[in-house]
Amino acid sequence: MRSILLFAALTLAIGVVVARYADKIVGAPNNPDALPASSATATPSPPSSSPSRPPLPTIINMSRSVTLRGDGLGHFKAEARVDGRRVDFMVDTGASTIVLRASTAAQLGFHPAARDYTVKMQTANGIISAAPVRLNMVELDGIIVRDVPAVVQPDETLQVNLLGMTFLSRVRWTHDRGKLVLEQ
Repeated sequence: MRSILLFAALTLAIGVVVARYADKIVGAPNNPDALPASSATATPSPPSSSPSRPPLPTIINMSRSVTLRGDGLGHFKAEARVDGRRVDFMVDTGASTIVLRASTAAQLGFHPAARDYTVKMQTANGIISAAPVRLNMVELDGIIVRDVPAVVQPDETLQVNLLGMTFLSRVRWTHDRGKLVLEQ
């Protein structure tokens, strides 16, 4: 009877430890598009109290982190790759989507016709028409988001490309003392 209770207590303790590690993994963004991190950190498993039991598997944290520093005006600028091509962005948490200038979109192979500008967007300059597009991949220093909705606006309505919430909502981000930290 004593050995059964000891076995039950040991099984319960192992279950608690495994549940805590599983919560850490499940608590992180679950993104099937993420590639394995280049700098993964291993969390050692607890020592086994019985020499006849195999050790618990090592759980690896596959998160990536990018820190952007604000410029003198408090803007966060980032160089990303969109479908493999370099694109300069200003990070805009107030933009509901990624917004590309028409000239940038043309470099990426998007050439919307006048009839494609069907989306009405409220901007600081009033209501603007935009053309919806879908980006296969947006990558920012190892953080990768796939199948991202975006819009194209005429160059005269937009001075910079905006990295908006269709990207940001799929990563974890925090702002603290002039730094914007993105994690995946």
